[in-house]
Amino acid sequence: MARLFLVRSLAVLGGLVLILMALDLLGESGRILAQPGNGQAEVVRYVFLRIPQIVDRFLPFAILLGTLITLATLNQNSEVISLKASGMSAHQILAPLVLASLGVALFAFVFHERIVTRSNAALTAWQAARYGPVPDGSGSLSNVWARDGNDLVFATAVAGRGADTRLTGVTLYQRGTNGGMEQIIEAEAARPAPNGTGWLLTNASLFEVQSGTERAIGSAVVATGVRPDQFTLARVDADALPFTQLSTAIEDLEEAGRPTNEVRTGWWHKFSGPLSSVLMPFLGAVAGFGLARSGKLLVRSVIGMALGFTYFVADNFALAMGNLGAYPPFLAAWAPFVLFFLIGQTVLFRTEE
Repeated sequence: MARLFLVRSLAVLGGLVLILMALDLLGESGRILAQPGNGQAEVVRYVFLRIPQIVDRFLPFAILLGTLITLATLNQNSEVISLKASGMSAHQILAPLVLASLGVALFAFVFHERIVTRSNAALTAWQAARYGPVPDGSGSLSNVWARDGNDLVFATAVAGRGADTRLTGVTLYQRGTNGGMEQIIEAEAARPAPNGTGWLLTNASLFEVQSGTERAIGSAVVATGVRPDQFTLARVDADALPFTQLSTAIEDLEEAGRPTNEVRTGWWHKFSGPLSSVLMPFLGAVAGFGLARSGKLLVRSVIGMALGFTYFVADNFALAMGNLGAYPPFLAAWAPFVLFFLIGQTVLFRTEE
């Protein structure tokens, strides 16, 4: 039963990946090839970066459909009836599927931490560069803004943290007291000044708005009121960081006095998300029981599918509430899992046990 379950789930996952990847390429291939110099190699690169994201997101869907197909087939062939006639309970019949889904959950966690996070970071940086060359050392942060009084600082890419923070493609917009633009300074790179105040620009140029003239200024110290954490903590993406690095980012956000609800919710969901695969045998179990000749096998399969998809809706809703601060992070990540586990057990006990 475990083998049947895994083979069917992998077959469904493979079909989903092929269809969704093809649909995704219909929209993105034009943007990729619109960048001068891009060709087939860049399209293939996009496919390899995108497939881990699709697998990570739709693996629980595949487990749900694999459960429904496996149990419906066994029911139609009267094999479930034979198992129950031998004295096995519904939970004992589902035990191989649950154990197999635990292995899938462990794989999903490792796969997300080791592959998906890197794929998310690389694809985000590449898309920020509009599928063009990505600046060296761009890390996972791109297109970051910071404010220094009336002035605005923009960095194409940010890498490192603390005193080791490095900015690439820096633009400083200096505005007057009335809000009008006075000067624009552009530089290839920037790093914290040696005295710890401001940012030391490299290969900088100054454009005077009033006179319309531009001149090279080489190195200069600017933005004395901007701290490194204003760049490194401007946008923390929980999906692009392993949970160990995300823990460090949460500590940095707390020290900087910034809200952490969204990243804490993402941290907890790194554990509750993969375990959603364990729920699918319980939510889809209704398709495996009852008499196949009663004509209600299709109805039971639809009920199991509806329970599974309702869980995904509830999970996304809870995550959104956690990101907004309406739910505590732990509750936002774990409440849908616990709720639908109890629902699955209730349906199973009321109908079969």
